[in-house]
Amino acid sequence: MLSQKTRYAIRAMQHLADCYGQQTVPLSEIAAKQNIPPKFLTVILSELTRFGIVESQRGKAGGYRLSIPPVDITYGDLIRVMRGSLALVPCASRHAHECCKNCVEEHECRTRALMLQVRDRTAELLDGVRLSDPIALEPSFAPAEEAGT
Repeated sequence: MLSQKTRYAIRAMQHLADCYGQQTVPLSEIAAKQNIPPKFLTVILSELTRFGIVESQRGKAGGYRLSIPPVDITYGDLIRVMRGSLALVPCASRHAHECCKNCVEEHECRTRALMLQVRDRTAELLDGVRLSDPIALEPSFAPAEEAGT
């Protein structure tokens, strides 16, 4: 699962993408419209600024904006910046690879083999969707008791 920090970062970046080409966006606007705690958002935007994806402007007309066009930012990029990897297990990570503790040898591990496939398909999907792309909304899931499960 994505961390709360990563989900907030994605929503903040979607908001900035929607405002791309306009004035800077105040932190308070992003926080209010995306339901993100302002102090946490400050940390997230600072991190995204260090990675060069967002730029900030101080002062009365201050705020944040994307430093590169939304068409040049994929969801895979965002998740990698915030999480470090798309892999669900450390042994399937390309850039943060670690052997799993209490596991069989990697070359014998079917779980790792499956997770490598999951990582690659996830990367293919997330790297194919850009921040500028429209995303169709899906209906909410019915509560478990209503769905009969």
